[in-house]
Amino acid sequence: MKFSEIESIEDQYQVATYKKMGIAVERGSGSWVWTSDGEKYLDLYGGHAVCATGHSHPSVVKAIQDQAEKVLFYSNLVYSETRAVAAKKLVSVAPSGLTKAFFCNSGTEANENAMRMARMATGREKIITFTGGFHGRTADSISATFLGKYRDIGKPNVPGHVAAKFGNIAGLEVIANSEIAAIMLEPIQSMAGVREVEPEYFTSLRRICDDNGILLIFDEVQTGIGRTGSWFFSGSEPANGVVPDIITLAKSLGSGIPVGGCLVSDQVAEGIKVNDLGTTFGGGMLAMAAVSATLDAIEADDMVANARRVEGHLRDSLAGKKNVIAVHGKGCLLGIEFDQPCLAFHSKLLENKIITGTSSDPNILRLLPPLCVTTDEIDLFVEVLSN
Repeated sequence: MKFSEIESIEDQYQVATYKKMGIAVERGSGSWVWTSDGEKYLDLYGGHAVCATGHSHPSVVKAIQDQAEKVLFYSNLVYSETRAVAAKKLVSVAPSGLTKAFFCNSGTEANENAMRMARMATGREKIITFTGGFHGRTADSISATFLGKYRDIGKPNVPGHVAAKFGNIAGLEVIANSEIAAIMLEPIQSMAGVREVEPEYFTSLRRICDDNGILLIFDEVQTGIGRTGSWFFSGSEPANGVVPDIITLAKSLGSGIPVGGCLVSDQVAEGIKVNDLGTTFGGGMLAMAAVSATLDAIEADDMVANARRVEGHLRDSLAGKKNVIAVHGKGCLLGIEFDQPCLAFHSKLLENKIITGTSSDPNILRLLPPLCVTTDEIDLFVEVLSN
C-alpha cells in the first residue's frame, strides 16, 4: 500500500493523537527502519525510547513466536513459568534492595500503581512531583505531571498532588512533611529537554524521605533497562548510589511489546495484600516472554556498555560544532542543545532519512536510539547535522 493511501485511511478512521512524520514504517532491523515506499531511515528515536534491543531483535522475535505457539495469555489467577522466569530475571538486574516485581501494561499504569502502593504503605495521600516531570496520561499520573499543558488536559485533576521545583532541595524541605506519602521523579527529565541534577541531589532526596517517613519513587520509564549506561539510573554513579523504594518501568522493558512494571522493596511489598492491586493483562505470557528475551539480549550483546560508548563518541563528535551549545543526558537518552530552535535541524535530519525527536524545550533535540546503535551510525547523524 502506498504511503498516500495509508495516510488517508489512518486520518479518516483513527482519532488524532500525535503530529505524525510523513512516513509509514513497514519493517525494521537494528537501528534502521524501512518505509512503505521502500526508503531506509536511521532511527535515533527508537519509537520513543521503546526499541531498546533494536528493531525486531532475532532472539526477542523468536521468544515471542515460541510463546505464541504455546499460549498467548492467561491472567494472574494462575501461575506461569514464563512469568516466573521474567520476574526472577528482572529482579536479578535490579539495584540491591528491590526484590519484588509487579507487572502491568504501560508506564502510566506503573506510576499509578507506584503511587497507590506508597499511599497504602504510609497511610498518607499526598504525592510530591516536580516541575518539568512527565508521568503519563491517566488520571493520577497526569495529575502528577507539572509540564506544559499536560496537567490541564487531565482536568479535573486528582487531588493530593504537590509540585516542587526540580533541583531545588531547600524548597522541597519546606513541603516534605508527615502528610506526604511519596516523592516521585524522573531522575532525568526527558520530555522537558533532558534536564539533569547533580548526584548529590539524590542523596538529599533520600535523606528527606527517610527523615519524614516518605517513600522515594524513581520513574524510570525512560531511564531504565540500560538506557542511561547502567541497568537502572537508580543505584548508579549519577544517582550517587541512591536506591529508591520503588522503580517504575515500561518503554524498553519489552522491546516493543506493551508492558510496564514496578520494582519494590520488601518493606513496600509486605504491606500489599491479595486484591490490593490488580491488572487483567499485566504479566501476560507474551509480554513476559518479551521481557526475558529483552533482558537476555541486552546482556548478551553488551548493550549497556555500548550505551556508554555511544554517549562518549557523540559528545566527542559534537564538541566545538557550530550551533551546538551542549549535550545533556546519559547513555542513549541524550539532548542536544542548540543556540536556536531545533525544529530546522529535526526537519533537515528527517529529509536526510534520520529520525530524531524534539522536546518541550524548543532548542533541544532528543536522541533515544536503540541500545545497539553503533558509532558509525552516530557518525552519519553528525555528518548530516554538520553540513
